[in-house]
Amino acid sequence: MRIGTDLSENDLLDQGARNLLKHCAGLAPGDSLVIFHEDPGLGWYDRAAPEAIAAAARAIGASVTLMQVDAPGRNESRAEAIETAMAAHDQTLYMARLGDQDRFAPSRTARPAVMCYATDAAALASPFGTFDHRAFVALNDAVNAVLAKAGSIHVTCPAGTDLIGSVVPDPDDGPEEVTVKRFPLCVYKPVPMRGFSGHVALTHFLVPTGSQPYEPPFVPIPDRVRANVHEGAITGFAGDPDTIAAVEAHYAHVSGLFGIEPMVTHSWHSGLHPGCSVREPAAADPDKWGNTIFGNPRILHCHTCGAYPPGEICWMVIDHTISVDEVILWEQGRLNVDAFAGLAGVADAWPGLRDLLATPSAEIGLA
Repeated sequence: MRIGTDLSENDLLDQGARNLLKHCAGLAPGDSLVIFHEDPGLGWYDRAAPEAIAAAARAIGASVTLMQVDAPGRNESRAEAIETAMAAHDQTLYMARLGDQDRFAPSRTARPAVMCYATDAAALASPFGTFDHRAFVALNDAVNAVLAKAGSIHVTCPAGTDLIGSVVPDPDDGPEEVTVKRFPLCVYKPVPMRGFSGHVALTHFLVPTGSQPYEPPFVPIPDRVRANVHEGAITGFAGDPDTIAAVEAHYAHVSGLFGIEPMVTHSWHSGLHPGCSVREPAAADPDKWGNTIFGNPRILHCHTCGAYPPGEICWMVIDHTISVDEVILWEQGRLNVDAFAGLAGVADAWPGLRDLLATPSAEIGLA
C-alpha cells in the first residue's frame, strides 16, 4: 500500500515495481527476468513502467532482458525469439496484451508468467500497483470460498439486469482459472453461467475479452438492449431494432471468424481491485477501456460467444449488486466485506484494505 503521503512519485513507482516483483513474481537475487513490453506507440502500455520494473529487479539482484513486442496478432515473425527468451529466463513478465492471449493455456515455463495490468507508470505508482499484492490474493481466496458454497446467487444492476442461478460446474470444462499470475490481481474465479437464467442489460459497448484479436473489436450500444439468458444460452435480444441488428451481426461475425458457438454465455465475474481506473473516456477506445477497467469492483463482465473461457465478447455490467443466499455480497459496485466472516477477516488483516474497498475509484471512463 502507499506508506504515508511524503513519498515521491519515483518512490511510489519503485514501491509498485517491488510489489510486483517480490509479492507476485517471487523474484529473488540471482534470478533472470525477461520483460515483454508492448510498443508504446500503440497507446496501451508506456515505456516508463517496464523500465522502472527492470531497475527494481536489478536492484534486487536479478538480471533483466527487455524485449519490445507488437500488438496481438502481429508477433508471428518473432514467435521463435519470444519462446527462446522465455526458455532462457527464470521468470517472464508481460507488459503487453500478448500475455493475455494464452492466459488459459497450459503454462510453457517452469514458473508461471506474470501478466501486468498496470499499463503505465501512473497506474503502477497508484494504489492499484502499490497496495500489497498478497492482500488481494487473500481477498480473492475469500470471495471464491463464498461463491463456491453458495446455494443461490442473484445479480442485478440499475440498468435492469436480473440474473439468478447457482454454480453448476461441468467436469468436461477446460481450466476455469488462468495459468499466469495476474498483477494486480483484478478478478476472482469466473462463475459458470450454465446454471443462470434471466436477462442482462447491455449498455455502452460490447467489447472483446482479449482472448483473440479481431476487427471491429467493439460495437456501440446507444440504446439499452436486454439479452435474455436461459441456463447459460442466449435465447434472444429485446430493445431497439437497429441496435439489436448491430449486436446480432457482431455475434455472427465474431463466431464466424473462429468457428465457435455464438449464443452462449460461458461465465461471469466482477472486478476486485478498487484502485483500478481509467483516465480516458470509454468512447475514446472502447477496446482498451473494456480490457483495462474490468478489474474495478464497479464492473461485472460476462464472457460470451464461445463455450470456453473467456469467450470472445464481453458484456459490461455497471454498479451491480450480487446476493448470495439472500445476503448482499456486492452492493451497487462495492464489495460488502462484513457480509461474510472470511471477507471481514481479510479486510481486518491488511491495514488500509477496508478503506480502499469502501471507495473504489470513480474514474471508470463513464460519466
